Amino acid sequence: MVTTVVVGNPRPASRTLAAAHHVARELTGREPEQVVDLATLGPALLDWSDPGVGRLVEEVGASDLVVVASPTYKGTYTGLLKLFLDRFAGGTGLRGLAVPLLLGGSPAHSLAAELTLRPVLTELGATVPGRGLYVVDRDHDDPQAYAAWLADTRPVVERLLGVRT
Repeated sequence: MVTTVVVGNPRPASRTLAAAHHVARELTGREPEQVVDLATLGPALLDWSDPGVGRLVEEVGASDLVVVASPTYKGTYTGLLKLFLDRFAGGTGLRGLAVPLLLGGSPAHSLAAELTLRPVLTELGATVPGRGLYVVDRDHDDPQAYAAWLADTRPVVERLLGVRT
């Protein structure tokens, strides 16, 4: 089983990355095998012929579980994440499970993961095993901010992937 984290925060090594790592560990009981911190790709992300980005798209698409994370910008995910997701073929680009995770400044955008990121992931072929996850930024390092969501979603992920955490 391959677990991947994809983070669309324009700042490398962000709180969003830490939150995505936490979710991946809690769902699988181990560190993700692959981490794609999009901020580190620079202009290559804009070059559709870049072989490194093309390889990443293939690897992410083939992952069994992908945690797709972004800060909330204007009530949705970042343009950086959109640039990467635009590389996936509709309906078949993501072949495993995908977890939409957004961090935001307040509870005002708590439906953003469910209303903006989840539909894109399912359109790209992923199976989303539960509700989209929204975490208030100031709570990104508090395990309690994830507890209720994990209690609902972990059993579904375990059943679909055949793992126990």
